[in-house]
Amino acid sequence: MFRPLALFIGLRYTKAKRKNGFISFISLISMIGLTLGVAVLITVLSVMNGFDKELKSKILGMVPQATVSSYDIIADWQPLAKQIQDDNKEVQAVAPFIHLQGMLTSEGQVSGVMVTGIDPAYEKQVSIIDEHMLAGSLDDLKEGEFGIVLGESMAISLGLQLGDKVTLVLPEASPSAAGVIPRFKRFTLVGVFRISNEVDSAMGFVQMRDAGVMLRLPEGAQGLRMKLSDIFVAPQVAQKAASLDAGNLIPGDWTNTHGNLFSAIRMEKAMIGLLLFLIVIVAAFNIVSSLVMLVTDKKSDIAILKTFGASPKLVMQTFMVQGMIIGVIGTVLGTVLGVTLALTVNDILILISRTFGVSLFDGSVYFGMDYLPSQVQFADVALIVIASFLLSFLMTIYPAYKAAKIQPAQTLRYE
Repeated sequence: MFRPLALFIGLRYTKAKRKNGFISFISLISMIGLTLGVAVLITVLSVMNGFDKELKSKILGMVPQATVSSYDIIADWQPLAKQIQDDNKEVQAVAPFIHLQGMLTSEGQVSGVMVTGIDPAYEKQVSIIDEHMLAGSLDDLKEGEFGIVLGESMAISLGLQLGDKVTLVLPEASPSAAGVIPRFKRFTLVGVFRISNEVDSAMGFVQMRDAGVMLRLPEGAQGLRMKLSDIFVAPQVAQKAASLDAGNLIPGDWTNTHGNLFSAIRMEKAMIGLLLFLIVIVAAFNIVSSLVMLVTDKKSDIAILKTFGASPKLVMQTFMVQGMIIGVIGTVLGTVLGVTLALTVNDILILISRTFGVSLFDGSVYFGMDYLPSQVQFADVALIVIASFLLSFLMTIYPAYKAAKIQPAQTLRYE
């Protein structure tokens, strides 16, 4: 008496055993399909969020997020770095750098490398390199000692161990009495880091003044790199920093070097999300099938209700309640299952790996990740739940409308 009549009758129909067991089976399949669709969608999107986060922390933790560089050497870079940080609240730290490209040779092995001259004290504030050292330290890069820090892959390919000598050859030539000879210098390996195969095999670090000596540059830095609180404002921050000396400073940011990678990840997430959402749509369409068959099975009950004075609106609401019950239960169960899987998917894969003795992830392939990252985002879960509820509601309209159109006299004529 205290509940809406449509809700009361709809719940009674849901709890009651049906004469046609096939209808109950279709309703159960609809609910299970919706549960699995929602769970898979939440789990997969959470894993993709995890990959996106890990890539940003690893790749954008190594490459400059925003930079200003100069055609000439920036001799007095400390005041400029302080002014950049003071003028931009998004800038967390600033560090100087000098870039040079060349080849490393050792024991007959040759490998191309991008070398960055750094000041270790400042570099620790803008890069994750110091957190991923396997041996040695950035502090071992001391001016005048010509030490070098390399990635694990590079060190292995060149057959190097800590303390070994390696020759850095620059693509520049110097005239001499014997003719034109390339410019080169012997360095000592003082540190090894491991981040990902792509980074480890391509990057090296030396003391900034040692890099300047190699390039025959005066004291100073070629440019300044910045660490930002929000990487998506990098273009604006770089432009603002460059405007401090518009005629001399050139802005740069991560979107120029790695923007395509993260654009591809966002597009892939959108496409996979759309494809998996089709599973939810198919499951929701099953609600239409089960309700249409239920309306056919309950024609006489509907006719009797109308004979007792039930309005078409009441009949329509009654069957919409039944459809929404399937949608609500399926969505809630799917959300709980999906969030649980998203939070434990890495543990599940570890268990599978140990049980069957197989390695599911190779760190050298997946940017140094030998695990499956996952990050549950409330916005994604909320969007999936709302879309599932809305679809479930829409799918009840047609069967409920057909039930409301049933004529008592025609239905009960042969009863």
